[in-house]
Amino acid sequence: MLDEKGYFYIIDAILAVMLLLMVFLIVNATISIPSPDYSYDSKDIRMAQDTMEMLSGKVNFTDQTFLGEISEILKENENSKESVRDVSRLSKDKLNSFNLKNYKFSENNVLNGKVLAESGDYSKAKDVSVATRNYGDYSYSLSTW
Repeated sequence: MLDEKGYFYIIDAILAVMLLLMVFLIVNATISIPSPDYSYDSKDIRMAQDTMEMLSGKVNFTDQTFLGEISEILKENENSKESVRDVSRLSKDKLNSFNLKNYKFSENNVLNGKVLAESGDYSKAKDVSVATRNYGDYSYSLSTW
């Protein structure tokens, strides 16, 4: 008689553990379902960061970065109006090659917030993504929306 009760307790414990495991797996599956809204928003949030990484990154160690190139143009010409115009043209061409529709690219340190290139109406922007990178004395900011 005692042996038969032991078997019932073991079977009861196994069934309870299985039930708890099933509830845990169902709750875990429900929580980990990705939301398409979050992934859509994060793409827009990272746009400025990703673009700025491309502007400041090297393909290999012999290449010069875009930010390094425009910083040299400004420094060699002592931030003259003509060098700022050249850098603005280069920046606009480069940013347009990335198919950005709404952006504002500026230098904040030496040129005191001078906008080098922009496209779109910044005053109507709802969600703005901003990235900043430094190269020497120059500090560049890119805003996308």
